[in-house]
This record gives sequence, C-alpha cells and structure tokens, in this order.
Amino acid sequence: MVAFKEEFPYLRCDSGQLFEFNRDWLHAAINRAADQAGYPSWWLTDHVTESIAFYLRLRNDESVVAFSQLSQTVRYVLKAIGYKEIIPYFTPAPPPISISLVDIAQEAGTGYELAFFDLLEKRIHALIETGVDNLQLCSLQACVKYLRRTKVWTRACDALREEIVCFIRERLTSTTTIERLKCSLR
Repeated sequence: MVAFKEEFPYLRCDSGQLFEFNRDWLHAAINRAADQAGYPSWWLTDHVTESIAFYLRLRNDESVVAFSQLSQTVRYVLKAIGYKEIIPYFTPAPPPISISLVDIAQEAGTGYELAFFDLLEKRIHALIETGVDNLQLCSLQACVKYLRRTKVWTRACDALREEIVCFIRERLTSTTTIERLKCSLR
C-alpha cells in the first residue's frame, strides 16, 4: 500500500494487518485511558490527538508505521506533558476493519445470493483467522438492494436483510477461536 502525500501512513499491527489512521479512534482510546486514570472528560484529549495526527502527517515519507510505534509515541507525549499516570491505561486495540457488503455483492456478480453468501463466509473466516477483534460491516441496505436488483425497498428486501444478519451472527458465534469480537452492522 502507498500513503499519499498529505495523508497519514497506514498502521501495521503485530499480525501484519494494515489499518488507516482514524482520529476518532485515537481520541476515544486517549479519552478512555484518561478516564480510567481519574481524568473524566480530560481537557487535553483533543490536543494530544491532534499532536499525534500532526506527527503522523509529517511521516508521509513512510507509507506504514508500526502500531506499537504509534502507541509508544502517545505514551511519550503523555509523559512529556506531565500526565504519566495515564500511560498505564493507554492500551488501544487496533482500529476496526471495515468491510463493504455491497462490494462483496458486486464481486459475487451473476452468482447473486449464493455466491454472495459464499464470499461473505470466506471473508469472515479469513478475518477471524487474522485475529481481528473489531469488525464493521457496512452498506447492508445498498447490498440488499443490489442483490434484489431493486431501487425501492420491498418486503423481499426485509427478508434478505434478516437472512444476511442471521448468517453473520451464526458465523461469528460459531467460531471458537474468538475471545472477544466487537462487530457492528450498518
């Protein structure tokens, strides 16, 4: 992957997965750590987040930054500004992985629903194998409309939507290798 000038480098976690930097994700991780350290609604969260974002933007000569290096940088900033008591609580998980269901439906092509469910199962299985712990499945409504080849939502769309949701739940709950997986579907 290539990080473009004026953009952030990608973050690489220990498993080798690449993630896009997300200010909201970092802000939430810093805020959570500050709250646990006894600083609810910490007034410096925005400033620390923007400082780290600025630092990452300056590193545009590198297309990938290790996730551990980002964590170390946040800890360094917290120590430098005199809030080292927050450091032990700063243990962010990698950002969520987003998967577009409509992209999977388009990839299924003329195989329609059968090919879609097969591809979806393979994608979920592959992600579980990598140890993902935060998954966002998006574009459900657009996916259903695409698979039904309709522009207007119908009762058949409701049924397919429910079938997709049940399928995803079943695949995620039947896996015994996941200790904790946060999944959102929108």
